[in-house]
Amino acid sequence: MNGIAPGTWVVVADSEKALFLENVGEADHPHFRVRRKKEQENPPHRDQAANRPGRYHDSGPNQKSAHEETDFHELAKDRFASELAEMLYHRAHNNLFSKLILDAAPEVLGALRKEMHKTVVERVIAEVPKALTHVPLDQLEERLAKDVGQG
Repeated sequence: MNGIAPGTWVVVADSEKALFLENVGEADHPHFRVRRKKEQENPPHRDQAANRPGRYHDSGPNQKSAHEETDFHELAKDRFASELAEMLYHRAHNNLFSKLILDAAPEVLGALRKEMHKTVVERVIAEVPKALTHVPLDQLEERLAKDVGQG
């Protein structure tokens, strides 16, 4: 692949934030315009859990065990990947993009792959398994052009 073609959408995501970008520059000198930004507030599990795990009686005398506690932080991460996949489906269905590059941490990419509709999957031209949501936009353009250009 030679650079990032004009009109290509780039989604840069981690488990709590996603940027929908479009290359409005040239293939070898991309310039990203932010199409949409989505953030999810997802405090650490300890801040979301109400109490200690529940207890139940074991079969032995005077023995109790704890129920495994639900990890609300992890559930929110999974839900975010599902919401992101749904957003991509609606945009693909409305033909807002024909080429898509996904940049996300490996675990987020994995969760997205499970959730993405075939219509979106067919438009994915590259995946970059890095979480770059913290990188300023001008540096992101340069880094992704380099990463995608090597693919």
